[in-house]
Amino acid sequence: MKVVILAGGLGTRIMEETESRPKPMIEIGGKPIIWHIMKIYSFYGFNEFIICLGYKGHIIKNYFINYHSLNSDIEIDTSNNKITYLNRDLVNFKIKLIDTGELTNTAGRIKKIQKYVDNEFMLTYGDGLADIDINELLKFHRSSSSIATLSAVKNKSRFGELNINKNNIVESFKEKPKENNNWINAGFFVLNKEIFDYLEDDNIDEIQWEKGPLKKIAEDGKLASYKHDGFWKPMDAMRDKIELEKLWKSNPIWKKW
Repeated sequence: MKVVILAGGLGTRIMEETESRPKPMIEIGGKPIIWHIMKIYSFYGFNEFIICLGYKGHIIKNYFINYHSLNSDIEIDTSNNKITYLNRDLVNFKIKLIDTGELTNTAGRIKKIQKYVDNEFMLTYGDGLADIDINELLKFHRSSSSIATLSAVKNKSRFGELNINKNNIVESFKEKPKENNNWINAGFFVLNKEIFDYLEDDNIDEIQWEKGPLKKIAEDGKLASYKHDGFWKPMDAMRDKIELEKLWKSNPIWKKW
């Protein structure tokens, strides 16, 4: 099963870091946050990734093209230009790096990778970490009659609110309300290919996934929520990066590998 990662945004709320690199390349413990996200999925056996590139996407490309040289000690024999990796980081990633446009909104980015996914795939944002059990998330999705499942967490509502009924179906989706409330969208989606029926607008490149298609899926009763009571934290501002760095040094809750 493919894992799609949205990694093309401008990251304007953490410009201290994103002036020189895309947000998913901001480092936690010396590794880009996108690497941490991929390691979470890889721990559960999901190693095929589709990364939706946009703003400064070439930096993400260069990182993975040069992955072994950047993450290993190396020996170079200049007589024959032979390079030997002395302690290669043996990650088992298979990655498609897809340019989805610098200014494309999230719904448009998802639409552009339609031909690369199967009937069922995963989706997440390139800036959030969690100790979520991906296998349990997938099991929950498959037990529902929904075409989309998102992970829901309780948090202060800087983020979109979810109204969830007793059958764990999302009845409404409200992005970034002014007041605080209960469950919010943490990403870590499992999606069926039927969601592309909601991505047919002529101006899809200008539409936000949460404000357009996801709200319509919820209105149609086809959006389920997997309630995650554990750790989740997005890197939305510098304070979040600092907190994640502290956690990495003391208690990296999301690290299972």
